[in-house]
Amino acid sequence: MGPIGPGSIILIAIVALLIFGPKKLPELGKAFGSTLREFKHATKGLVDEDDDKKKIDTKKELDK
Repeated sequence: MGPIGPGSIILIAIVALLIFGPKKLPELGKAFGSTLREFKHATKGLVDEDDDKKKIDTKKELDK
């Protein structure tokens, strides 16, 4: 199976429109966007903490 192309995205959009209806779709998009934003913010915090920990470990090794 190949990567998702424009045809697949259109098919998914049509199915979502049929399932949820035109009035509910914008609300779902907004909720999905805010969830994705929160997830990115949380993972960025984890990556920053991991980078800080590596810097501290490297500094300890250099001080020995």
